[in-house]
Amino acid sequence: MIVGIEGIVEHKEPTAVHVNVNGLIYEVHVSINTSNAIDKERVKLFVTQIIREDAHALYGFMHRNEKKMFDTLIRINGVGPKVGLAVCSTFTPETFARVVSSKDVGMLKRVPGIGPKAASRIMVELADFIVDGSEGEGGVGASHTEAVMALESLGFKKEAIQKALDGCSGDTATLVKEGLKKLQRL
Repeated sequence: MIVGIEGIVEHKEPTAVHVNVNGLIYEVHVSINTSNAIDKERVKLFVTQIIREDAHALYGFMHRNEKKMFDTLIRINGVGPKVGLAVCSTFTPETFARVVSSKDVGMLKRVPGIGPKAASRIMVELADFIVDGSEGEGGVGASHTEAVMALESLGFKKEAIQKALDGCSGDTATLVKEGLKKLQRL
Protein backbone atom coordinates (compact mmCIF):
# COMPACT_ATOMS: atom_id res chain seq x y z
CA MET A 1 0.00 0.00 0.00
CA ILE A 2 1.39 3.37 -1.02
CA VAL A 3 0.96 5.97 1.76
CA GLY A 4 3.21 8.74 0.50
CA ILE A 5 5.05 9.94 -2.57
CA GLU A 6 7.99 12.29 -2.96
CA GLY A 7 9.52 13.44 -6.20
CA ILE A 8 9.81 16.07 -8.90
CA VAL A 9 6.68 17.65 -10.37
CA GLU A 10 6.66 16.89 -14.11
CA HIS A 11 3.20 18.30 -14.90
CA LYS A 12 0.52 20.01 -12.82
CA GLU A 13 -3.20 20.52 -13.45
CA PRO A 14 -5.86 21.82 -11.05
CA THR A 15 -6.89 18.28 -10.02
CA ALA A 16 -3.87 16.12 -10.93
CA VAL A 17 -0.12 16.18 -10.71
CA HIS A 18 2.49 13.96 -12.36
CA VAL A 19 5.30 13.12 -9.94
CA ASN A 20 8.63 11.72 -11.18
CA VAL A 21 10.04 9.30 -8.62
CA ASN A 22 13.44 8.05 -9.77
CA GLY A 23 12.34 7.80 -13.40
CA LEU A 24 8.82 6.46 -12.77
CA ILE A 25 6.10 9.05 -13.31
CA TYR A 26 2.95 8.66 -11.20
CA GLU A 27 -0.33 10.46 -11.79
CA VAL A 28 -1.72 11.62 -8.46
CA HIS A 29 -5.22 13.08 -8.18
CA VAL A 30 -5.24 16.11 -5.89
CA SER A 31 -7.72 18.62 -4.50
CA ILE A 32 -7.60 22.18 -5.73
CA ASN A 33 -6.32 23.23 -2.27
CA THR A 34 -3.37 20.82 -2.58
CA SER A 35 -2.73 21.83 -6.20
CA ASN A 36 -2.56 25.49 -5.13
CA ALA A 37 -0.17 24.59 -2.29
CA ILE A 38 2.31 22.89 -4.67
CA ASP A 39 4.66 25.75 -5.47
CA LYS A 40 8.03 24.02 -5.71
CA GLU A 41 9.60 21.66 -8.20
CA ARG A 42 9.94 18.96 -5.54
CA VAL A 43 6.82 17.73 -3.72
CA LYS A 44 5.97 15.36 -0.88
CA LEU A 45 2.36 14.17 -0.62
CA PHE A 46 0.40 11.97 1.78
CA VAL A 47 -1.33 9.39 -0.43
CA THR A 48 -4.44 7.22 -0.39
CA GLN A 49 -4.21 4.38 -2.88
CA ILE A 50 -7.47 2.99 -4.23
CA ILE A 51 -7.32 -0.26 -6.16
CA ARG A 52 -10.34 -1.25 -8.20
CA GLU A 53 -10.97 -3.84 -10.84
CA ASP A 54 -10.53 -1.31 -13.64
CA ALA A 55 -8.06 1.17 -12.12
CA HIS A 56 -5.29 1.81 -9.62
CA ALA A 57 -5.49 5.42 -8.48
CA LEU A 58 -3.45 7.61 -6.15
CA TYR A 59 -5.00 10.55 -4.29
CA GLY A 60 -2.46 12.96 -2.80
CA PHE A 61 -2.66 15.62 -0.11
CA MET A 62 -0.19 18.19 1.20
CA HIS A 63 -1.51 17.94 4.75
CA ARG A 64 -2.31 14.92 6.90
CA ASN A 65 -5.67 16.39 8.01
CA GLU A 66 -6.83 16.74 4.41
CA LYS A 67 -5.96 13.07 3.80
CA LYS A 68 -7.82 12.11 6.98
CA MET A 69 -10.87 14.07 5.80
CA PHE A 70 -10.78 12.35 2.38
CA ASP A 71 -10.34 8.87 3.91
CA THR A 72 -13.22 9.49 6.31
CA LEU A 73 -15.50 10.72 3.53
CA ILE A 74 -14.92 7.82 1.14
CA ARG A 75 -15.88 5.33 3.86
CA ILE A 76 -19.44 6.70 3.71
CA ASN A 77 -21.79 4.67 1.53
CA GLY A 78 -22.44 6.59 -1.70
CA VAL A 79 -19.42 8.90 -1.40
CA GLY A 80 -16.64 8.02 -3.81
CA PRO A 81 -13.20 9.48 -4.46
CA LYS A 82 -14.55 12.06 -6.93
CA VAL A 83 -16.98 13.53 -4.37
CA GLY A 84 -14.34 13.20 -1.63
CA LEU A 85 -11.93 15.31 -3.70
CA ALA A 86 -14.70 17.82 -4.42
CA VAL A 87 -15.25 18.25 -0.67
CA CYS A 88 -11.48 18.60 -0.10
CA SER A 89 -11.36 21.20 -2.89
CA THR A 90 -14.26 23.17 -1.40
CA PHE A 91 -13.33 23.13 2.31
CA THR A 92 -10.17 23.04 4.38
CA PRO A 93 -10.30 20.33 7.07
CA GLU A 94 -10.86 22.96 9.77
CA THR A 95 -13.73 24.58 7.86
CA PHE A 96 -15.24 21.18 7.10
CA ALA A 97 -15.12 20.24 10.80
CA ARG A 98 -17.01 23.47 11.61
CA VAL A 99 -19.60 22.78 8.86
CA VAL A 100 -20.18 19.28 10.24
CA SER A 101 -20.32 20.37 13.88
CA SER A 102 -22.81 23.13 13.06
CA LYS A 103 -24.81 20.67 10.88
CA ASP A 104 -24.85 23.18 8.01
CA VAL A 105 -26.42 20.99 5.29
CA GLY A 106 -26.87 24.02 3.02
CA MET A 107 -23.15 24.69 2.99
CA LEU A 108 -22.39 21.03 2.23
CA LYS A 109 -24.87 21.00 -0.67
CA ARG A 110 -22.72 23.63 -2.41
CA VAL A 111 -20.14 20.94 -3.15
CA PRO A 112 -20.48 19.62 -6.72
CA GLY A 113 -21.93 16.10 -6.66
CA ILE A 114 -23.60 16.39 -3.24
CA GLY A 115 -27.37 16.64 -3.09
CA PRO A 116 -29.67 16.88 -0.07
CA LYS A 117 -29.69 13.12 0.56
CA ALA A 118 -25.89 12.76 0.42
CA ALA A 119 -25.41 15.90 2.53
CA SER A 120 -27.71 14.53 5.25
CA ARG A 121 -25.94 11.16 5.19
CA ILE A 122 -22.54 12.84 5.52
CA MET A 123 -23.77 14.93 8.47
CA VAL A 124 -25.06 11.84 10.28
CA GLU A 125 -21.99 9.70 9.58
CA LEU A 126 -19.46 12.41 10.46
CA ALA A 127 -21.13 13.87 13.54
CA ASP A 128 -17.87 13.36 15.48
CA PHE A 129 -15.36 14.48 12.79
CA ILE A 130 -12.49 16.27 14.51
CA VAL A 131 -9.38 17.69 12.88
CA ASP A 132 -6.09 16.74 14.55
CA GLY A 133 -4.57 19.66 16.40
CA SER A 134 -7.72 21.80 16.26
CA GLU A 135 -8.85 23.90 19.16
CA GLY A 136 -11.35 22.49 21.64
CA GLU A 137 -10.75 18.89 22.62
CA GLY A 138 -7.36 18.77 20.86
CA GLY A 139 -5.52 15.47 21.22
CA VAL A 140 -8.28 13.86 23.27
CA GLY A 141 -10.80 14.39 20.46
CA ALA A 142 -8.38 13.02 17.89
CA SER A 143 -7.78 9.91 20.02
CA HIS A 144 -11.52 9.39 20.40
CA THR A 145 -12.07 9.72 16.64
CA GLU A 146 -9.23 7.31 15.86
CA ALA A 147 -10.60 4.78 18.36
CA VAL A 148 -14.07 5.02 16.78
CA MET A 149 -12.58 4.47 13.32
CA ALA A 150 -10.52 1.49 14.56
CA LEU A 151 -13.55 -0.16 16.17
CA GLU A 152 -15.66 0.52 13.05
CA SER A 153 -13.02 -1.23 10.94
CA LEU A 154 -13.50 -4.27 13.18
CA GLY A 155 -17.19 -4.35 12.22
CA PHE A 156 -18.87 -2.71 15.21
CA LYS A 157 -21.78 -0.29 14.67
CA LYS A 158 -21.12 3.42 15.29
CA GLU A 159 -23.98 3.74 17.82
CA ALA A 160 -22.65 0.81 19.90
CA ILE A 161 -19.12 2.23 19.75
CA GLN A 162 -20.28 5.66 20.94
CA LYS A 163 -22.13 4.05 23.84
CA ALA A 164 -19.10 1.91 24.76
CA LEU A 165 -16.66 4.84 24.65
CA ASP A 166 -18.93 7.21 26.55
CA GLY A 167 -17.03 8.38 29.64
CA CYS A 168 -13.74 6.77 28.59
CA SER A 169 -10.55 8.78 28.23
CA GLY A 170 -6.95 8.18 27.28
CA ASP A 171 -4.90 7.68 24.15
CA THR A 172 -6.17 5.80 21.10
CA ALA A 173 -4.86 2.39 22.23
CA THR A 174 -6.45 2.73 25.68
CA LEU A 175 -9.79 3.78 24.18
CA VAL A 176 -9.78 0.84 21.75
CA LYS A 177 -9.05 -1.63 24.58
CA GLU A 178 -11.79 -0.16 26.79
CA GLY A 179 -14.21 -0.07 23.87
CA LEU A 180 -13.53 -3.72 23.01
CA LYS A 181 -14.10 -4.81 26.61
CA LYS A 182 -17.46 -3.01 26.74
CA LEU A 183 -18.54 -4.08 23.26
CA GLN A 184 -17.91 -7.76 24.06
CA ARG A 185 -20.38 -7.48 26.94
CA LEU A 186 -23.13 -6.00 24.74
